[in-house]
Amino acid sequence: MSIHLVIIDALNLLRRVHAVQPDPEDIDRTILTTTRTLKRIIKESEPTHIIAVFDHHDQDRGWRAEILPEYKQNRKPMPEPLYLGLEKVQDAWWQLGIDSLLSEGDEADDLVATLAVKVASRGEKATIISTDKGYCQLLSPTLQIRDYFQHRWLDAPFIEAEFGVKPAQLADYWGLTGVSSSQVSGIPGVGPKAAKEILTQYDSIEAAFAGEELPKKYRKKLNEHIDIARKCKQISSLKTDIELGFNLQDIRFEEE
Repeated sequence: MSIHLVIIDALNLLRRVHAVQPDPEDIDRTILTTTRTLKRIIKESEPTHIIAVFDHHDQDRGWRAEILPEYKQNRKPMPEPLYLGLEKVQDAWWQLGIDSLLSEGDEADDLVATLAVKVASRGEKATIISTDKGYCQLLSPTLQIRDYFQHRWLDAPFIEAEFGVKPAQLADYWGLTGVSSSQVSGIPGVGPKAAKEILTQYDSIEAAFAGEELPKKYRKKLNEHIDIARKCKQISSLKTDIELGFNLQDIRFEEE
């Protein structure tokens, strides 16, 4: 039997649904809307296995902040009604046949990445439901990312049009340009156009740094800021080797 694992980036979904509710205090309305959304996702994707992955709500900023202290320093806290209603949300999703996994120590992104790659590396199908383009560095013939809200696939042609690089170069791209929403600086003065030029000429930051034909205007910046570029690339990269503590059989989807 072929496997299709669907992984819900839970807070990515919840925050977007909650943000457009007419009454932010009404968590029941958010639950109802997400339940309808998840039913449609299940109908469209026909998963054999499914799980929702949450960042632990009491968690700090994790290992990335140890490397770069400013990482997500100014992130907005979760809206209180959503924070207080998380257990109720998870119970409602459980009734749909969707178990919840809470991260501890690692960010949910790394758990999602580990799960998806573990399945895809066996030649089975994995679909991540999220608007987060960070997952696109994982793209492979059997691993796909679905932006449910825009009804589009975040695939290689999308990445080429959006960033001008290959999916496998995204961490290098963000190592150069940074990610402003997460307070990841990148190299001062290197924006999307420059990053695209560098990564068209060279496959990675390290190859560009070692390369002899890098234009002088980029050589100076890379020489001066290679350490921060490396840190920003590391932070932008997803872990795919976390110990999960469960197997696929535990998250087999059986529609209620």
